[in-house]
Amino acid sequence: MKKLALHWQIMIGMVLGLFFGFGMTYFDWGKEFVINWIAPLGTIFIKLLKLIAVPLILASLIKGISDLKDISKFRNIGLRTIGIYVGTTTVAIILGLVLVNLIEPGNGISEETIEKLTSTYANDEGVTAKLEEASRQKESGPLKFLEDMVPDNAVSALGNNQLMLQVIFFTIFMGISMLLIGEESARPLKKFFDSLNDVVLKMVDLIMLTAPFAVFALLANVVVSSSDPEILLALLKYAGVVVLGLFLMIVFYATLVSVFAKKNPFWFLKQLSPAQLLAFSTSSSAATLPVTMERVEEHIGVDKEVSSFVLPVGATVNMDGTSLYQGIAAVFIAQALSFDLPLPAQLTIVLTALLASIGTAAVPGAGMVMLVIVLESVGFPPDKYAIGLALIFAVDRPLDMLRTVVNITGDATVATIVAKSVDKLHDHPKAANWDDHYDEVK
Repeated sequence: MKKLALHWQIMIGMVLGLFFGFGMTYFDWGKEFVINWIAPLGTIFIKLLKLIAVPLILASLIKGISDLKDISKFRNIGLRTIGIYVGTTTVAIILGLVLVNLIEPGNGISEETIEKLTSTYANDEGVTAKLEEASRQKESGPLKFLEDMVPDNAVSALGNNQLMLQVIFFTIFMGISMLLIGEESARPLKKFFDSLNDVVLKMVDLIMLTAPFAVFALLANVVVSSSDPEILLALLKYAGVVVLGLFLMIVFYATLVSVFAKKNPFWFLKQLSPAQLLAFSTSSSAATLPVTMERVEEHIGVDKEVSSFVLPVGATVNMDGTSLYQGIAAVFIAQALSFDLPLPAQLTIVLTALLASIGTAAVPGAGMVMLVIVLESVGFPPDKYAIGLALIFAVDRPLDMLRTVVNITGDATVATIVAKSVDKLHDHPKAANWDDHYDEVK
């Protein structure tokens, strides 16, 4: 009997998780059972992915740079990557602003709904935490994100998943230094990182064996922890605009892959689908990064020289889905609270959301921290920040799941385009299986 493809296994896990979660909500003990006995399985899975994220970046990026043997090639890849990331993020923000101005979802929100959402969420721990984090980020200087990229202790940077940019900086610094000391001197260290890279990729294969069960647990937990269905229905129009924008971004990516990489967009999305499904389940680009790299390299055919730089950087600075959401959410809140946002103010949103996306961590809920910074940039009254966040807090988690899918799809798209532009996109990639060398050790 032919084994089901991984994306079908994960999808079955998602569907069963949703049904199981909804079923448990009908029992008084159901929510507690899922939280205590089911959710930990998903949490362990996410921890395992985060466990190997930093070693994977370290090994993969050093291997990619050291294989180049020419610093000018790395410069070309870096400049093209940053340029395309800025371009796609700008498109995402503008698309979001166009949709929210055309559909005007905020104009349909009644005063009663606003009061109910405010009383329910304005003092919620999640909302207050986002406001405090945004306040800390706003107090920093204009070049703070550059300062934060440079670690003062490599060990502490490597030991903290929140400091991904510092890890990337240190790794690039080491990789370039290895090139400059010559191939002979760098060979022992290069062999170590080549071997470490193979080991970490094998760890990805082993972790992915549990993916369908983990996705089941993650989705069941999301369902039993969801908000009041009546509140969700009240925000359906707003959520619909965000979902429409995210769908159009996927179409945009598919078009870019077809035009610039000369690849079938449906084939591209199929190869990437396991990473997309995991991004949906985990709401974290950083947690999904090991799987994204594995799919892009072994199934889409992007050379490690390109993927090892483009994807880790993208997981940290490229948040197209989140940036699109910034534009829609900011204008939606302004519409609902009758705050005028003229065209110059909306152009400010484009620039602010673009800059905010660079220094924001690739973790669940980071979009709401960015949103406060965006609202502040257009002169939104500070005393209404909590009300603004309360308006969208109820549907933030499901929308966060969807925009993370767009974020990692954007990363994979840029990696594919950059690889094609430097002739590093292979037509017949070979995927590794977890048991390729099992016969040697059993």
